Amino acid sequence: MPRQARLDAPGTLHHVIIRGIERRRIVDDEIDRRRFVARVGELALATDTKVYAWALLTNHAHFLIASGPKGLPPFMRRLLTGYAVTYNLRHRRHGHLFQNRYKSIVCDADSYFTELVRYIHLNPLRVGLAQDLSELERYPYCGHGVVLGRIRNDWQDREHVLSWFGGTEKEAVKAYREFVREGISLGRRPELVGGGLVRSLGGWSEVLSLRRQGKRELSDERILGSGEFAERVLKETQRSLRQRYWGRGLEKQVQKLIAVMCQKHKVTVQELRSGSRHGRTAQARADLIQRLVKRHGFPLAEIARQVGISTSGVSRVLSRAQSLST
Repeated sequence: MPRQARLDAPGTLHHVIIRGIERRRIVDDEIDRRRFVARVGELALATDTKVYAWALLTNHAHFLIASGPKGLPPFMRRLLTGYAVTYNLRHRRHGHLFQNRYKSIVCDADSYFTELVRYIHLNPLRVGLAQDLSELERYPYCGHGVVLGRIRNDWQDREHVLSWFGGTEKEAVKAYREFVREGISLGRRPELVGGGLVRSLGGWSEVLSLRRQGKRELSDERILGSGEFAERVLKETQRSLRQRYWGRGLEKQVQKLIAVMCQKHKVTVQELRSGSRHGRTAQARADLIQRLVKRHGFPLAEIARQVGISTSGVSRVLSRAQSLST
C-alpha cells in the first residue's frame, strides 16, 4: 500500500516520533546526546520551528512541534540526515540509523496540547532514565526541566507552554508541575501516539455510539482531532502544497543551483552527473550535495537522482565532508 503524503502547513502542530532502525540505539553516550540536542536547537532557531515538548530516549525520540514557514519536512530531513552522518562517522558505521520514515501526527491543539506535553515529558520516567519527578526536573535530555525553569535553553518555547497553565509564571509553573504529577498514573497513553477515528474519539465505544446514531465523522490516520478539525487540516494542507511546490517552482530552483555550481567549477551538467570521482567534477558534486542537504534539507534519494550517483554515494560524500570539517 503506498504511503500517504505528509500533512503540513506553516504553524501546524505535530507529534513527531523518530525511531532507530530495527529499534536500535540512536544515541550511545553523552556526546551523542549533546550533539543530537544541539542540532535540534540549531535547526529550530534557523527554521523558526517551535518546539514545545521533547524527550530524547535511547532508541527513539518524541517532539511536539509547530512547523516553521517552510514546513516540517525540511526541518526533519536536516535534523535526521545531519545527525546520522555525524553518528556514523563517529562510530565508524554505515547505513541507515533511523527507520525509513519518521512518524508525524497532526494534532488539534485545543483538545490535545497539554496532554501531549505531559505525555512526552513523562517518557524518560516511564523507561527508567529518570527515577522520580525530582530527577526528571534535572534530566537534561527532555523539555520538562526547561518548562519548570530548572534548565535553560533558547530554542524551546517555554512561555507558550506555560500560557496554558496560568496567567503568571509562578502559578503556571505550579499548575504544570501538578498536572504532570497527575499523569504518572495514566500509563503509556497509546491514544496519543497516532491518529484516526478510534484515537480521536477516545476509543471504540465512542465510535460505536456514533454509528448507532447514524453519524459520520471524518477521520485520517495522520490526524488526532475531531472530524471538523480533520477537514480543516486536509484543506489547508492542499493549499499549502500548491503554494510550496508549484508556486515556488522547486524543481527550477534546483536546476538553477546545479547550473551555478557547474559554472563555478567549470564543468558541464553532463559531467556532473557522469559519476566521475575525480578533479573538478567530484568537487562540484560534493559542494552541490552539501548545499542541497544543509540549506534545503533535500532527502538523500532525491539528491542522488539529481547528481547521478547512488544514495550510498551521497552519504559517503557527506561523511568525507564532515570528516574534513572536524
